[in-house]
Amino acid sequence: MNGESSASWLSRCAAGILLACSLVGMAKADTAQDDAPLLHAMFQDHAVLQRNQPIRLWGHAPPGADVRIVLAGKRARSRAGADGRWEAQLPALKAGGPYTLTASASASAGGRTQRLDDVLVGDVWLCSGQSNMELQVWRSLDARAEIAGAASDTIRLLTVPQTGSATPLDDFSEPTRWQTVAPDTVRDFSAACYYFARELQKSVDVPMGLINAAWGGSRIQAWTSAGALRTTGGYDDELDVLTLYAGDPVAAVGRWGDVWGRWWRGRADAIAGDEPWSPDYAAGSEWRDAPRDLGAWERWGVPALAAYDGMMWYRTTVALTAQQASQDAVLALGPADEMDMTWVNGRAVGSTYGAGADREYPLPRGLLREGRNVVVVNVLDTYRDGGLSGPASAHALRLADGSAVPLDNAWRYRSVPGSDWPPRAPWQSAAGLSTLYNGMIAPLGRTGLRGALWYQGESNTSEADRYGDLLRTLRADWRSRFGADLPLLVVQLAGYGMPATQPAESGWAALREAQRKVAAEDAKTGLAVAIDIGDRYDIHPPNKQELGRRLARAARHVVYGEPLPASGPVPVSARRVGETVVVAFADVGDGLVAYGADGPVGFELCAAQSGSCRYASAEIRGNDVILRAPASMSATRVRHGWADSPVVTLFDGTGQPAGPFELDIKPH
Repeated sequence: MNGESSASWLSRCAAGILLACSLVGMAKADTAQDDAPLLHAMFQDHAVLQRNQPIRLWGHAPPGADVRIVLAGKRARSRAGADGRWEAQLPALKAGGPYTLTASASASAGGRTQRLDDVLVGDVWLCSGQSNMELQVWRSLDARAEIAGAASDTIRLLTVPQTGSATPLDDFSEPTRWQTVAPDTVRDFSAACYYFARELQKSVDVPMGLINAAWGGSRIQAWTSAGALRTTGGYDDELDVLTLYAGDPVAAVGRWGDVWGRWWRGRADAIAGDEPWSPDYAAGSEWRDAPRDLGAWERWGVPALAAYDGMMWYRTTVALTAQQASQDAVLALGPADEMDMTWVNGRAVGSTYGAGADREYPLPRGLLREGRNVVVVNVLDTYRDGGLSGPASAHALRLADGSAVPLDNAWRYRSVPGSDWPPRAPWQSAAGLSTLYNGMIAPLGRTGLRGALWYQGESNTSEADRYGDLLRTLRADWRSRFGADLPLLVVQLAGYGMPATQPAESGWAALREAQRKVAAEDAKTGLAVAIDIGDRYDIHPPNKQELGRRLARAARHVVYGEPLPASGPVPVSARRVGETVVVAFADVGDGLVAYGADGPVGFELCAAQSGSCRYASAEIRGNDVILRAPASMSATRVRHGWADSPVVTLFDGTGQPAGPFELDIKPH
């Protein structure tokens, strides 16, 4: 362990980086094994390598060893560096296979050889995002028949293990492998990714390699490298904490407490002295006794909490003897749905994202005291059930002598009105900064890709104003890793929630507009409109087959250059003409049509100020939509489909929907 003490090693692992520590240990052990693979785990039996570009291969061998690569009659060689890493490059190959790939180390390094069989050359796709990309085939429409009929030897599947890390990883966190398509392999694979490749192969008859790297509930910031995030501005404090966390997580958590506290005191409705984490804080009449069994607050029988999403404070105390307080200790909490920020005696000790994960927070030596100790937990819930799991006896202080002191005194709680939600601790897996890039994208190295599919945004709808810049940053970041011409296919968020009865502002709609604009500005970025295939009752719409078809259509245009509209009717201008506003569309296949009525619904005319929008009657004339707009109406903007879950009826004759948008109205 390079001189590091066992106690320090265990403390660091217990503080949340056990996985990274284990990886380091495994990497060192592998290097010492004579039979360790020469090739990185990206390269295994059944793998797909990207066609028509130089093929980059890498792995580990004894330092200084010569490594020779042979594939389809092409050869390359490399020499392992002092760290054992080697990299080689083969000439480009056309689509084909199956081939055998061999990697051989020189006799001075033991003469090891690794052989891969059934290797194909074709197009490789990275499928990434949050739960709607992660959603498995077994959860899609007609899943039983889809799984039973799944069979393809030319579509290959690789699932990246879900791992967050404070620093970039070279290797996957656990074993994974390439698989051919069969009922038992496709069942748990990404439905959107699989249906995309299946549809695309109808037009592009080459092998397809699918890399699924997705995590439900993840923010876009977690998928972007630290260096790229720094260029966007506004994340320096958090990234500095993340850097500290990689070496000293306990100190980093304490510093994060300072950042979190500044946010709390800087809120618009902050009250001076209102710091519930302080051990000297006096809880007023707004605090209530929580049920002893805790659990989801929606089930406490409190009407105000029956459908509450937001923050909740919890406080309790625990009494310790002098002997107990003098020991090293870990605060153990049950799961918190969905994110906690936790203090002991006024010091921040931990923060974790994930409704299913227990919390274990090492406490700095000297933090505990004889007598009364105060434990405070702030829980943020943004979807469905929320709260600290119970019963209270499930939460405890675990002491170095092996004993545990339950936190079984009564917990008290207080809700926090409003939707001004706190910053996320930068080391959190799906909600942090760069954590999923480090744990799930970095291990892919610089493998050759034909393109990337991106279905994410639900977790960023509260910051839609920043999403456009964040999506541009992610696109540039991934292109710096996988190639400057990497195409990106973006799924515009599907509808979710009850339809609106009157115009209103919508974070979901604003984020869709950011996605539309980012796609429109770049010829190598495509948009798959999904507004009409959402489910108002389920944030995870199951119709991933149609989504796959639309992604394939976008790929055919953006990636392969086919002269077909990429994503249905696209708005190009809005101009005032007398008593009307004319919205012109391009990329219309077989004319515009309105379903269910003489004219399309979902259009709004708006003045400059917020809250000024009004629904507008509309009719179709050729490839234009004409909105009634009397001269007395001071409309400066037109919106379409502007709601969390809008009703839209404007399509083209090929069945492609006109997606949500907002345009400024130009004078005639």
